[in-house]
Amino acid sequence: MFSGLSPLVVEDVADEGEQIRVRARTPDGSVACPGCGAETARVHGYHQRSVADVPIDARRVLVVVRIRRLVCPTRGCCQTFREQVPEVLERYQRRTPRLTSQIGAVVRELAGRAGKRALSALAVRLSRHTALRLLLRLPLPPPRIPRVLGVDDFALRRRHRYATVLIDAETRERIDVLPGRTADVLEAWLRGHPGVQIVCRDGSGAYAEAIRRALPDAIQVADRWHLWHNFSEAVTKEVAGHSACWAKAGPPIKDGKRAQTTRERWQQIHDLLSKGVGLLECARRLNLGLNTVKRYARVPEPERLQRAPQYRPTLVDPYRDHLRRRRAEDPAVPVLHLFNEIKALGYPGSFNLLYRYITQGRVEADRLPISPRRLARLLLTQPDNLKDEHRRLLDDLTTTCPEMIDLAELVRSFADLLRPREDNADQLDAWITTARAAILPHLHAFIRGLDQDREAVRAAITLPFHNGGTEGVNTKTKRIMRQMHGRAGFTLLRHRILLPSSPSPPNLRQS
Repeated sequence: MFSGLSPLVVEDVADEGEQIRVRARTPDGSVACPGCGAETARVHGYHQRSVADVPIDARRVLVVVRIRRLVCPTRGCCQTFREQVPEVLERYQRRTPRLTSQIGAVVRELAGRAGKRALSALAVRLSRHTALRLLLRLPLPPPRIPRVLGVDDFALRRRHRYATVLIDAETRERIDVLPGRTADVLEAWLRGHPGVQIVCRDGSGAYAEAIRRALPDAIQVADRWHLWHNFSEAVTKEVAGHSACWAKAGPPIKDGKRAQTTRERWQQIHDLLSKGVGLLECARRLNLGLNTVKRYARVPEPERLQRAPQYRPTLVDPYRDHLRRRRAEDPAVPVLHLFNEIKALGYPGSFNLLYRYITQGRVEADRLPISPRRLARLLLTQPDNLKDEHRRLLDDLTTTCPEMIDLAELVRSFADLLRPREDNADQLDAWITTARAAILPHLHAFIRGLDQDREAVRAAITLPFHNGGTEGVNTKTKRIMRQMHGRAGFTLLRHRILLPSSPSPPNLRQS
């Protein structure tokens, strides 16, 4: 039970209710002087120290130790000194090292207030300020310079203040946290820590500029996840832009007032453009936003601006087969009769809901129309992970439009590029040439982004390195910031990020 106090001579153990008091003394014998190292056993006096030890049976343990003040035999050295007991008593400390180790394991995960509450349940008394001081006293791993560096930013306060985290992209070890995400901050760190050969980053222009200025010979690797994310956004916009084409496989798009307004606006914009009027002047004359004018000017025909109807699941969907069969048998059957029939089958909805369902043409349609976002998700999903019905639906919708056929082929070939291989650089050039030949304006904008960072993209699809470990550190950082509620300073946050994972609990018998 008191094996951690084995260097002392325990004289008495008293049960005081909520506290156990242990009286002990230091063993007799000579002690080396901390100044000159000379051995001495001459006692000048005695002194008492009270330190807290690990609790027993949810009760505090207070160790009262009588230590000796010894006289140094060397002339000119310190006259007297107090003896220290390694691994039990440390200078100026009021806790044993093994209790401090346990407190450090708790505050490493929970920090101030939460650590204080957890420790109070274990009969360890301390304030939140003491918990933070013990946390900041935990040693950080020695700094080192990795061969492959991962760089990413995270928000200290969203849209206001950011910081940069650096990790070893090969071992996932956290290297440093920088107060900012500007090019000057990263450049200063790279110049002060030479030796990095490869840097994995996202599409940030500030990071790219800092690496070019500090490490002109280093290889920059773009993150493949960000490449796929940006590509997915472009594909979603293309699918939405061609919804008037692939929606022909479902119910026809109604030519309503909105469709007429779209055609008139498209005609006005293209008439002005044909006369040499600029985009900004078109926006001023028509009282439209500049981005709206760009969107209308980008498409060659107004039908591409129409959107397929997006229907949410309703209470009528389970009875769709019955309604279709009854309307096929008797096309003039009243809606009220159909309402009474499905009501008897358990339909819980209203008559108006059924009436809208029928007038929208959802009963006779071969399939329920899907949203552009869902179709894009099917298009971006690996074919082996699709169900047979989803695969058939995808084939039916993409084959109705030549641009959708080209888009589906470009999605498959780009996904194959994201598996790093040495010959992917040539295949990327061929893919860009093919994509530029297709009439896909949103994909062309994505390609212009690739051209601005072509070397980093080539390294991403040919080298096995990526920035996934840095994103994982950012996820853990968000958990830490939620625990701290964003009220602690950057110094404490950096310390918690750089601390290694908690070690296994110490064996008290061996402590």
